Amino acid sequence: MSSRTDPKVLVLMGGPSAEREVSLSSGHECAAALRDEGFEVVCVDAGPDLPARLAEHAPCVVFNALHGRWGEDGCVQGLLEWLRIPYTHSGVLASALAMDKQRTKDAFRKAGLPVVPSLLAQSRHVQASHVMDPPYVVKPYNEGSSVGVYLVHEAANGPPKLDPAMPEWVMVERFAPGREMTVAVLGAGADTEARALTVTDILTDGWYDYDAKYKAGGSRHVVPAKVPQEIHAACLDYALRAHEAVGCRGLSRTDFRWDESRGLDGLVLLEINTQPGMTPTSLAPEQAAHCGIPFGKLCRWMVEDASCDR
Repeated sequence: MSSRTDPKVLVLMGGPSAEREVSLSSGHECAAALRDEGFEVVCVDAGPDLPARLAEHAPCVVFNALHGRWGEDGCVQGLLEWLRIPYTHSGVLASALAMDKQRTKDAFRKAGLPVVPSLLAQSRHVQASHVMDPPYVVKPYNEGSSVGVYLVHEAANGPPKLDPAMPEWVMVERFAPGREMTVAVLGAGADTEARALTVTDILTDGWYDYDAKYKAGGSRHVVPAKVPQEIHAACLDYALRAHEAVGCRGLSRTDFRWDESRGLDGLVLLEINTQPGMTPTSLAPEQAAHCGIPFGKLCRWMVEDASCDR
Protein backbone atom coordinates (compact mmCIF):
# COMPACT_ATOMS: atom_id res chain seq x y z
CA MET A 1 0.00 0.00 0.00
CA SER A 2 1.31 3.43 -0.85
CA SER A 3 2.13 5.94 1.90
CA ARG A 4 -0.86 7.94 3.16
CA THR A 5 -1.40 10.59 5.83
CA ASP A 6 -4.33 9.65 8.06
CA PRO A 7 -6.01 7.50 5.39
CA LYS A 8 -9.78 7.25 5.51
CA VAL A 9 -10.80 3.70 6.42
CA LEU A 10 -14.21 2.22 5.70
CA VAL A 11 -14.99 -0.73 7.98
CA LEU A 12 -17.26 -3.13 6.14
CA MET A 13 -19.40 -5.27 8.47
CA GLY A 14 -22.76 -6.95 9.01
CA GLY A 15 -24.04 -8.14 5.66
CA PRO A 16 -26.64 -10.85 4.95
CA SER A 17 -24.73 -14.01 5.96
CA ALA A 18 -25.46 -16.39 8.84
CA GLU A 19 -22.55 -14.74 10.67
CA ARG A 20 -23.99 -11.23 10.56
CA GLU A 21 -24.05 -10.61 14.33
CA VAL A 22 -20.44 -11.69 14.81
CA SER A 23 -19.41 -9.50 11.88
CA LEU A 24 -21.11 -6.49 13.46
CA SER A 25 -19.22 -7.16 16.69
CA SER A 26 -15.92 -7.55 14.82
CA GLY A 27 -16.55 -4.38 12.85
CA HIS A 28 -17.35 -2.23 15.87
CA GLU A 29 -14.26 -3.49 17.72
CA CYS A 30 -11.98 -2.80 14.75
CA ALA A 31 -13.51 0.62 14.07
CA ALA A 32 -12.97 1.71 17.67
CA ALA A 33 -9.37 0.46 17.62
CA LEU A 34 -8.61 2.23 14.34
CA ARG A 35 -10.05 5.51 15.63
CA ASP A 36 -7.80 5.18 18.67
CA GLU A 37 -4.90 4.72 16.24
CA GLY A 38 -5.73 8.06 14.61
CA PHE A 39 -7.51 6.93 11.44
CA GLU A 40 -10.62 8.58 10.08
CA VAL A 41 -13.15 5.74 10.18
CA VAL A 42 -16.63 5.21 8.74
CA CYS A 43 -18.67 2.03 9.26
CA VAL A 44 -20.92 0.54 6.58
CA ASP A 45 -23.37 -2.35 7.00
CA ALA A 46 -23.02 -4.21 3.69
CA GLY A 47 -26.19 -4.45 1.60
CA PRO A 48 -27.37 -4.25 -2.01
CA ASP A 49 -26.46 -0.56 -2.09
CA LEU A 50 -22.80 -1.25 -1.25
CA PRO A 51 -21.35 0.11 -4.53
CA ALA A 52 -23.19 3.39 -3.96
CA ARG A 53 -22.05 3.57 -0.33
CA LEU A 54 -18.43 3.02 -1.37
CA ALA A 55 -18.73 5.79 -3.98
CA GLU A 56 -20.34 8.09 -1.39
CA HIS A 57 -17.60 7.68 1.21
CA ALA A 58 -14.62 7.28 -1.19
CA PRO A 59 -12.38 5.49 1.33
CA CYS A 60 -8.63 5.06 0.93
CA VAL A 61 -8.88 1.55 2.40
CA VAL A 62 -11.66 -0.94 3.15
CA PHE A 63 -11.19 -2.92 6.35
CA ASN A 64 -13.19 -6.04 5.57
CA ALA A 65 -14.80 -7.21 8.83
CA LEU A 66 -17.44 -9.30 7.06
CA HIS A 67 -17.73 -12.99 7.91
CA GLY A 68 -19.34 -15.81 5.96
CA ARG A 69 -20.79 -15.86 2.46
CA TRP A 70 -20.58 -12.78 0.20
CA GLY A 71 -18.02 -11.12 2.46
CA GLU A 72 -15.48 -13.90 2.90
CA ASP A 73 -15.88 -15.97 -0.27
CA GLY A 74 -14.42 -13.67 -2.93
CA CYS A 75 -17.63 -11.77 -3.79
CA VAL A 76 -16.94 -8.46 -2.05
CA GLN A 77 -13.25 -8.84 -2.84
CA GLY A 78 -14.16 -8.90 -6.55
CA LEU A 79 -16.20 -5.73 -6.15
CA LEU A 80 -13.32 -3.95 -4.42
CA GLU A 81 -10.90 -5.10 -7.12
CA TRP A 82 -13.27 -3.73 -9.79
CA LEU A 83 -13.45 -0.39 -7.97
CA ARG A 84 -9.67 -0.47 -7.25
CA ILE A 85 -10.11 0.18 -3.53
CA PRO A 86 -7.34 -1.40 -1.41
CA TYR A 87 -8.72 -3.88 1.12
CA THR A 88 -7.57 -6.11 3.96
CA HIS A 89 -7.32 -9.90 4.26
CA SER A 90 -7.13 -12.34 1.36
CA GLY A 91 -7.94 -11.71 -2.29
CA VAL A 92 -10.60 -13.13 -4.61
CA LEU A 93 -9.10 -16.54 -5.34
CA ALA A 94 -7.86 -17.40 -1.83
CA SER A 95 -11.14 -16.24 -0.28
CA ALA A 96 -13.25 -18.33 -2.67
CA LEU A 97 -11.01 -21.36 -2.25
CA ALA A 98 -10.93 -21.23 1.55
CA MET A 99 -14.72 -20.91 1.79
CA ASP A 100 -15.16 -24.11 -0.25
CA LYS A 101 -14.23 -26.69 2.38
CA GLN A 102 -13.79 -29.62 0.00
CA ARG A 103 -11.53 -27.72 -2.40
CA THR A 104 -9.56 -26.42 0.58
CA LYS A 105 -8.94 -30.00 1.65
CA ASP A 106 -7.79 -30.81 -1.89
CA ALA A 107 -5.27 -27.95 -1.66
CA PHE A 108 -4.10 -29.19 1.74
CA ARG A 109 -3.64 -32.73 0.43
CA LYS A 110 -1.64 -31.46 -2.55
CA ALA A 111 0.60 -29.56 -0.11
CA GLY A 112 1.16 -32.76 1.88
CA LEU A 113 -0.87 -31.60 4.88
CA PRO A 114 -2.85 -34.12 6.98
CA VAL A 115 -6.67 -34.02 6.71
CA VAL A 116 -9.45 -36.48 7.50
CA PRO A 117 -11.39 -38.34 4.76
CA SER A 118 -14.37 -36.36 3.48
CA LEU A 119 -16.93 -36.26 0.69
CA LEU A 120 -19.62 -34.01 -0.75
CA ALA A 121 -23.17 -35.32 -0.69
CA GLN A 122 -26.68 -34.02 -1.24
CA SER A 123 -28.54 -33.20 1.96
CA ARG A 124 -31.41 -35.53 1.04
CA HIS A 125 -29.01 -38.48 0.74
CA VAL A 126 -27.32 -37.60 4.04
CA GLN A 127 -30.71 -37.66 5.78
CA ALA A 128 -31.82 -40.88 4.07
CA SER A 129 -28.93 -43.12 5.20
CA HIS A 130 -25.39 -43.00 6.53
CA VAL A 131 -23.12 -41.95 3.66
CA MET A 132 -20.11 -42.68 5.89
CA ASP A 133 -19.70 -44.99 8.86
CA PRO A 134 -20.22 -43.04 12.12
CA PRO A 135 -18.77 -41.11 13.81
CA TYR A 136 -18.77 -38.31 11.28
CA VAL A 137 -19.51 -34.59 10.96
CA VAL A 138 -21.92 -32.91 8.54
CA LYS A 139 -21.49 -29.23 7.68
CA PRO A 140 -22.26 -26.77 4.87
CA TYR A 141 -19.41 -26.83 2.40
CA ASN A 142 -19.36 -23.02 2.13
CA GLU A 143 -19.99 -21.55 5.60
CA GLY A 144 -17.71 -20.86 8.56
CA SER A 145 -17.76 -20.47 12.36
CA SER A 146 -19.33 -23.90 12.98
CA VAL A 147 -22.57 -22.73 11.34
CA GLY A 148 -24.88 -25.72 10.72
CA VAL A 149 -22.49 -28.40 12.02
CA TYR A 150 -23.90 -31.82 12.99
CA LEU A 151 -21.92 -34.47 14.88
CA VAL A 152 -23.21 -38.00 14.22
CA HIS A 153 -22.02 -40.23 17.06
CA GLU A 154 -20.85 -43.80 16.67
CA ALA A 155 -23.95 -45.06 18.50
CA ALA A 156 -26.38 -43.01 16.37
CA ASN A 157 -29.52 -44.97 15.50
CA GLY A 158 -29.80 -43.33 12.12
CA PRO A 159 -28.68 -40.49 9.88
CA PRO A 160 -29.06 -36.87 11.04
CA LYS A 161 -32.16 -34.78 10.46
CA LEU A 162 -30.77 -31.57 9.00
CA ASP A 163 -32.19 -28.09 9.32
CA PRO A 164 -34.22 -27.14 6.20
CA ALA A 165 -31.91 -24.13 5.82
CA MET A 166 -28.95 -26.40 5.06
CA PRO A 167 -27.75 -26.12 1.44
CA GLU A 168 -28.46 -28.80 -1.14
CA TRP A 169 -24.86 -30.03 -0.96
CA VAL A 170 -23.02 -30.60 2.32
CA MET A 171 -19.63 -31.92 3.35
CA VAL A 172 -19.39 -35.12 5.36
CA GLU A 173 -16.07 -35.79 7.06
CA ARG A 174 -14.69 -38.40 9.40
CA PHE A 175 -14.89 -37.18 13.01
CA ALA A 176 -11.42 -36.37 14.33
CA PRO A 177 -11.25 -36.95 18.10
CA GLY A 178 -8.98 -35.00 20.39
CA ARG A 179 -8.12 -31.47 21.39
CA GLU A 180 -9.23 -28.41 19.42
CA MET A 181 -6.30 -26.13 18.59
CA THR A 182 -5.69 -23.19 16.30
CA VAL A 183 -2.86 -21.06 14.86
CA ALA A 184 -3.06 -17.55 13.40
CA VAL A 185 -0.76 -16.46 10.58
CA LEU A 186 0.19 -12.90 9.66
CA GLY A 187 1.69 -11.72 6.42
CA ALA A 188 2.56 -13.01 2.97
CA GLY A 189 2.33 -9.68 1.15
CA ALA A 190 4.68 -8.34 -1.47
CA ASP A 191 7.01 -7.05 1.23
CA THR A 192 5.97 -9.26 4.16
CA GLU A 193 7.04 -12.79 4.95
CA ALA A 194 4.26 -14.82 6.57
CA ARG A 195 4.61 -15.55 10.29
CA ALA A 196 2.77 -18.18 12.34
CA LEU A 197 2.05 -16.69 15.78
CA THR A 198 1.45 -19.39 18.40
CA VAL A 199 -0.83 -22.32 19.27
CA THR A 200 -4.05 -21.95 21.25
CA ASP A 201 -5.69 -24.90 23.01
CA ILE A 202 -9.47 -24.39 23.03
CA LEU A 203 -11.25 -25.90 26.02
CA THR A 204 -15.04 -26.33 26.07
CA ASP A 205 -17.54 -28.33 28.09
CA GLY A 206 -18.98 -29.82 24.91
CA TRP A 207 -18.89 -29.39 21.15
CA TYR A 208 -17.01 -26.29 19.92
CA ASP A 209 -20.05 -24.82 18.19
CA TYR A 210 -21.06 -21.27 17.22
CA ASP A 211 -22.04 -20.30 20.78
CA ALA A 212 -18.83 -21.74 22.22
CA LYS A 213 -16.85 -19.62 19.77
CA TYR A 214 -18.55 -16.30 20.29
CA LYS A 215 -20.44 -16.13 23.60
CA ALA A 216 -18.54 -14.92 26.64
CA GLY A 217 -17.52 -17.95 28.69
CA GLY A 218 -18.39 -20.35 25.88
CA SER A 219 -14.81 -21.57 25.69
CA ARG A 220 -11.50 -21.16 27.50
CA HIS A 221 -8.26 -20.50 25.68
CA VAL A 222 -4.82 -21.67 26.78
CA VAL A 223 -2.17 -19.52 25.06
CA PRO A 224 0.28 -20.96 24.30
CA ALA A 225 -1.11 -24.48 24.32
CA LYS A 226 0.52 -26.88 26.78
CA VAL A 227 1.59 -29.47 24.21
CA PRO A 228 4.88 -31.21 23.39
CA GLN A 229 7.35 -29.09 21.43
CA GLU A 230 7.03 -31.43 18.44
CA ILE A 231 3.28 -30.78 18.25
CA HIS A 232 3.67 -27.03 18.78
CA ALA A 233 6.24 -26.81 15.98
CA ALA A 234 4.13 -28.96 13.67
CA CYS A 235 1.06 -26.76 14.21
CA LEU A 236 3.04 -23.63 13.32
CA ASP A 237 4.54 -25.31 10.26
CA TYR A 238 1.21 -26.73 9.03
CA ALA A 239 -0.62 -23.40 9.52
CA LEU A 240 2.05 -21.52 7.58
CA ARG A 241 1.95 -24.08 4.77
CA ALA A 242 -1.86 -23.97 4.71
CA HIS A 243 -1.79 -20.15 4.48
CA GLU A 244 0.61 -20.39 1.55
CA ALA A 245 -1.16 -23.32 -0.16
CA VAL A 246 -4.44 -21.40 -0.32
CA GLY A 247 -2.69 -18.13 -1.21
CA CYS A 248 -3.84 -16.14 1.82
CA ARG A 249 -2.84 -12.57 2.58
CA GLY A 250 -3.06 -10.48 5.75
CA LEU A 251 -4.47 -12.52 8.62
CA SER A 252 -5.63 -16.15 8.55
CA ARG A 253 -6.33 -18.81 11.16
CA THR A 254 -6.00 -22.58 10.74
CA ASP A 255 -7.91 -24.99 12.98
CA PHE A 256 -6.65 -28.41 14.09
CA ARG A 257 -7.69 -31.50 16.02
CA TRP A 258 -5.05 -33.47 17.90
CA ASP A 259 -5.49 -37.00 19.23
CA GLU A 260 -2.82 -37.18 21.94
CA SER A 261 -2.82 -40.99 21.93
CA ARG A 262 -1.42 -41.01 18.37
CA GLY A 263 1.30 -38.40 18.76
CA LEU A 264 2.13 -36.47 15.60
CA ASP A 265 0.02 -38.89 13.53
CA GLY A 266 -3.02 -37.66 15.48
CA LEU A 267 -2.68 -34.04 14.28
CA VAL A 268 -5.01 -33.06 11.42
CA LEU A 269 -6.11 -29.80 9.80
CA LEU A 270 -9.82 -29.02 9.79
CA GLU A 271 -10.03 -25.78 7.79
CA ILE A 272 -8.57 -22.33 7.26
CA ASN A 273 -10.39 -19.07 8.01
CA THR A 274 -9.35 -16.12 5.84
CA GLN A 275 -11.21 -13.55 7.98
CA PRO A 276 -10.98 -14.66 11.61
CA GLY A 277 -13.25 -13.09 14.19
CA MET A 278 -12.09 -9.80 15.71
CA THR A 279 -14.32 -9.81 18.79
CA PRO A 280 -13.35 -9.67 22.49
CA THR A 281 -13.40 -13.50 22.63
CA SER A 282 -11.70 -14.09 19.26
CA LEU A 283 -8.63 -16.27 18.91
CA ALA A 284 -6.40 -14.43 16.40
CA PRO A 285 -6.27 -11.08 18.30
CA GLU A 286 -5.56 -13.03 21.48
CA GLN A 287 -2.59 -14.75 19.84
CA ALA A 288 -1.32 -11.45 18.44
CA ALA A 289 -1.47 -9.90 21.92
CA HIS A 290 0.48 -12.85 23.32
CA CYS A 291 3.15 -12.16 20.68
CA GLY A 292 3.37 -8.49 21.66
CA ILE A 293 0.96 -7.03 19.09
CA PRO A 294 -1.89 -5.16 20.85
CA PHE A 295 -5.28 -5.09 19.17
CA GLY A 296 -4.93 -1.52 17.88
CA LYS A 297 -1.53 -2.23 16.37
CA LEU A 298 -2.88 -5.40 14.75
CA CYS A 299 -5.69 -3.41 13.11
CA ARG A 300 -3.20 -0.72 12.03
CA TRP A 301 -0.93 -3.34 10.48
CA MET A 302 -3.86 -4.77 8.53
CA VAL A 303 -4.77 -1.34 7.14
CA GLU A 304 -1.15 -0.64 6.21
CA ASP A 305 -0.98 -4.07 4.53
CA ALA A 306 -4.15 -3.43 2.45
CA SER A 307 -3.93 -3.49 -1.33
CA CYS A 308 -5.63 -4.53 -4.52
CA ASP A 309 -4.45 -7.54 -6.56
CA ARG A 310 -4.19 -9.72 -3.47
